[in-house]
Amino acid sequence: MEYLNDLEQICKINSYTKNKSGVDKVGLVMKQWLEAIGFELTTYERDTIGNHQLFSTPKTSGEKILLLGHNDTVFPEGTFDSYHEDEQWVYGAGVCDMKGGNIVALEALKNIYKCNGKIENIDFLLVSDEETGSDDSKFITLELAKNYDYCFVFEAAGENLELVTGRKGVGTYTITISGKAAHAGTSYQKGINANLEACTKLQELTKLTNLEIGTTVNVGKITGGIGANTISPKCELLLEIRYTINSERDRLLHALNRITNKNYVEGTTSILEGLIQRDVMEPNSNQEKLISRFENITGYTIPHEQRGGVSDANHVASCGVITLDGFGPFGDGDHTVNERALKSSFTQRIDMMTKILQHHQSNNFVF
Repeated sequence: MEYLNDLEQICKINSYTKNKSGVDKVGLVMKQWLEAIGFELTTYERDTIGNHQLFSTPKTSGEKILLLGHNDTVFPEGTFDSYHEDEQWVYGAGVCDMKGGNIVALEALKNIYKCNGKIENIDFLLVSDEETGSDDSKFITLELAKNYDYCFVFEAAGENLELVTGRKGVGTYTITISGKAAHAGTSYQKGINANLEACTKLQELTKLTNLEIGTTVNVGKITGGIGANTISPKCELLLEIRYTINSERDRLLHALNRITNKNYVEGTTSILEGLIQRDVMEPNSNQEKLISRFENITGYTIPHEQRGGVSDANHVASCGVITLDGFGPFGDGDHTVNERALKSSFTQRIDMMTKILQHHQSNNFVF
């Protein structure tokens, strides 16, 4: 498990999304390792976040594969930069989300290179802002996606080493409500209570949730008012929508506009702002066929699942590319100082991905 030394090296570099220098340091280490096995680097330079990196190999006829990962983590400098191991687990920032996944991809590629002396028709995209929503990198990902037949994403595996075939779509929105301030004691009737309007809208928004089909609407933050003796002139609702099918996205967006534009308290006005950050990744028959093929290639039984969380797999899948996620190691505690990854899952994932990519390379670049 010498690759765990590589994992330790990059995990000890703080690569919080807003720590550009740290993210770029991780990128330089990945550059060194990937160029040594024949990849060429295209750098998408950024001023305030880490640079995005596309590592490419020569292209020939046959099916093209995009491997997808991210170099950033959620931990600000000084909060969680340690790394240690015991008999079963490795512990550290990014060991499962997702520096561990990047190591799985890297090791599989190293194995292919050692066996064949070259790699073709496989590219590896590493972005720097996934943990904050990929607001910058998504445009690169969406543009590049059209060049590939398949995309394999190295977020963490499930507890039973499941791959991921579906992820919810997610959008974040703000409703800003304007009312009219007035003294609550002397001029109560002259005021227009933005907070009261917000409370009514909150209840209407919550009614949009449908847990049976995986739709949720969460008003996670409310900010409004001046003080107890003043009718609130302004209130703001910060909310998130998540959905599992495109028709639910359309229903929610229509409802958001309807609820925003309807005045429950006479005299208030409201403005809706926000966007879909990642559209839904819906399971499909092409994924099922590919997983079945992978089971024949690898000899593994490959379970799969849908998840409520999102990843950059959402972006690629939205372009019609056959996309599978969860090729990283199994771990838990991600986004906390208890993050860990199971050592045995690295072994399984590296072996599985090596067999998959070697089959691709040895069979005229076709699955």
